Amino acid sequence: MAMVKEGDTVRVHYTGRLEDGTVFDTSEDGASMEFKVGEGELLKAFEQGVIGMAVGETKTIQIPAEEAYGPRKEEMIFEFDRSRAPENFSAEIGQQLQMYRADGQAVNITVIGKSEKSFTMDCNHPLAGKDLTFNVRIEEIL
Repeated sequence: MAMVKEGDTVRVHYTGRLEDGTVFDTSEDGASMEFKVGEGELLKAFEQGVIGMAVGETKTIQIPAEEAYGPRKEEMIFEFDRSRAPENFSAEIGQQLQMYRADGQAVNITVIGKSEKSFTMDCNHPLAGKDLTFNVRIEEIL
């Protein structure tokens, strides 16, 4: 029976949960996900976790925050003065936006507060500081 090894392209179904059981991502209600093991496209611990699995096998992969999206960093939270925003810019708390750094690189941010003068923006990945659990099922080794 074939087992997943580094360099294989695999198709998996997965469900990702937070510590409290909240599902943050799943493929179960749609198409399976395809990736090449070892390419670094996904979290390293996720990719390493499927090595040695067989088609049809199911496994739970636990990924601590440090190996997932890292710890939340306070320095990644900043005030964005409304005077610097484009005209008619409006953002709601919890809204995710894409902004551009001075060097032109795109950054995903979440609005976590707002006042008359500014918006409070968080550049941390939404899953930073969280331990993740994935239930993974190998559908196919291509």
